[in-house]
Amino acid sequence: MDIFQVLNMIGGLALFLYGMHTMGNGLSKMAGGKLEGVLEKLTSKRIFAVLLGAGVTAVIQSSSATTVMVVGFVNSGIMKLSQAVGIIMGANVGTTVTSWLLSLTSIDGSSIWVQLLKPSSFSPILAAVGIILLMSGKGEDRRKDIGGILLGFAVLMFGMETMSDSVSGLAENAAFTSLMTTFSNPFLGMLMGAILTAIIQSSSASVGILQALCATGAVPYGVALPIIMGQNIGTCVTSILSSVGASKNARRAAMIHLYFNLIGTIVFMVVFYGLHIWIDFAFLHMAANAAGIALIHSAFNIGATILLYPLANQLVRLAEWTIPDERTPQEALEVSVPKPRLVIDERFLAKPSFAVEICRRYMMELAEKSKEALRISTGVLLSYDAVGAEQVRALETEIDSYEDVLGSYLVKLSTKSLSGADSRAVTGMLHSISNFERISDHAKNLVESAEEMKNKKLKFSKEAKREMEVLCRAVDDIVTKTTADYLNENAEDAVHVEPLEEVIDRLTKKIKNRHVKRLQKGECSIEMGLILEDLLLNLERVSDHCSNIAMELMMFSGKASDTHDYLEEMTEEQRTAFDAEYQALKKQYSLKKTSDKMEKEPKKDKKK
Repeated sequence: MDIFQVLNMIGGLALFLYGMHTMGNGLSKMAGGKLEGVLEKLTSKRIFAVLLGAGVTAVIQSSSATTVMVVGFVNSGIMKLSQAVGIIMGANVGTTVTSWLLSLTSIDGSSIWVQLLKPSSFSPILAAVGIILLMSGKGEDRRKDIGGILLGFAVLMFGMETMSDSVSGLAENAAFTSLMTTFSNPFLGMLMGAILTAIIQSSSASVGILQALCATGAVPYGVALPIIMGQNIGTCVTSILSSVGASKNARRAAMIHLYFNLIGTIVFMVVFYGLHIWIDFAFLHMAANAAGIALIHSAFNIGATILLYPLANQLVRLAEWTIPDERTPQEALEVSVPKPRLVIDERFLAKPSFAVEICRRYMMELAEKSKEALRISTGVLLSYDAVGAEQVRALETEIDSYEDVLGSYLVKLSTKSLSGADSRAVTGMLHSISNFERISDHAKNLVESAEEMKNKKLKFSKEAKREMEVLCRAVDDIVTKTTADYLNENAEDAVHVEPLEEVIDRLTKKIKNRHVKRLQKGECSIEMGLILEDLLLNLERVSDHCSNIAMELMMFSGKASDTHDYLEEMTEEQRTAFDAEYQALKKQYSLKKTSDKMEKEPKKDKKK
């Protein structure tokens, strides 16, 4: 093997690994985080967890990625340790799909139909179609993702072919043959497989390299088999590394992955080589091929899953015994320090499309909490309630934590490779998060004003209270509507937020004018007037933030180009509809009804 063949082998390996990476990323983007989302929802039954783990791994082409995701789920508290076991088992089965795809390179035959199944025949076509889709995609993200998948697969297969061709002459190389003989020792073979897989952190890739070496015809099954066993152990390194610094349960999930492969390998090796003492397995002396490697890889992982499936609870207990619950003094000190309630695992950043889904889910929680804080605060304002006031404070503190954690995470996520839709979603969330957080701040301000009134024994006049009831009802309605539109991503209904926001602006101005008149008549104190000014300012600001959120939704869907130009850019038809809705809302939240009631009440008193 000369220097040029070595260079070809290195280049083929680089293309092979790059193709695998590109294809996996493309498949993940196509899934849009939905596959990973299914993992955390449909794992109530272990058999479903196994099937889902296998299916997701088969699609994203990486058991390491799946197990790292599981570690992240457990670390974030999204998934229980008992649920993680089934997914880890399934991931080991799903990863065997890659080896079967790579075994296509060993297809041999003179028939044209057999030749068409060889990657060297159809990979160039896939590459051509892929590059056309990629270059013509422009804003069409789905087309680009499909192009990336096809190109990744073509590059993967081309790299595999290049590696196989570059090592084809090793069959006559005495040094290589001697090296392979050394690895026929089961322990050394396992060690070799484990080290190789630990270095490249992908059992699929290391199995592919072994399949390429088998093209020489100089690698017997007696050498390949222990290497494959070692590869299954080496792939655990990725999940173990990812669990460093994580919670105890997350570290236990990584240990379950290690124990599953380690116990499976030990049982297989003891039984197989124990039988080999009495029965001579003749195939061990035969030259291995790519299909045979895929078969052994699949047989081991499926067999280990069947063997250990009934013992899943024992695997959990073993992991808990390895990493016990006793806290060190340092851990006890950390527990005593309050931590933010929201935790988004950094491991999810490895799958940006899924990380976007996680952030979207937490944004929905944030929106609901902001709506709840505002609803309780207006109730406290109109009828003071100490319990409600504390609830608002607790919600505001929790929402602040959401903003800090979620905002920082979204900034990190924005630097990752995202599809166009995901990139727009991240930008929209970054804009909306501060608006929802400010709504909770204003809710807290309303509670503080209510407490000031209580402490100073100040009260609204009957007319002022009725006016505030109308305004609070309008503000509650705009927050409820905005939150519902945001949760449903309903840009069609978001256009109805702006007319209500203008009605609220009008209400606050009218209430201010009425207060000035009452002040001039001596019906209201200056001190109460200052509190009322603060209340009106906070309620108006809440409606402004709702308007901002609705505009973001409309801009995201293309219904508005800019927040400030929205009203100016309306067509005549849109303006007519807007004005009609504004007039209807103005009647719905009219202050005239309150004055009419005030006029009627004195008459009733006179009759009495």
